[in-house]
Amino acid sequence: MALKHLLPMQPVDLSPLEAGLAGAKSVALFKSEQLEVIRLVLPAGKTLAEHRVDGEITIQCLEGEADVEAGGEKTRLQAAQMLYLHGGVAHTVVARRDASLLLTVVLHRA
Repeated sequence: MALKHLLPMQPVDLSPLEAGLAGAKSVALFKSEQLEVIRLVLPAGKTLAEHRVDGEITIQCLEGEADVEAGGEKTRLQAAQMLYLHGGVAHTVVARRDASLLLTVVLHRA
């Protein structure tokens, strides 16, 4: 069964998952021709292997802690912090603690 994406004007709860974080799964919340929004759940120690996407990306840490490495630099994201990456830049994400991240990816430039 395909994941059901958000509809226009439909709110989504992005509150910390807290005790439910350990058993939570990543979910694509929204996808259009130009934009994708994903709640990425990474258990402590889990790595999202190096990859790149064509469009710009924002990564917002909703809870937990994760290291983002891109362009030879490493940044630690903690709850309530966000960073931006240029499109086409290879990057890796490693959860330092169980983490829930909100990813926004520009798929095609308008």
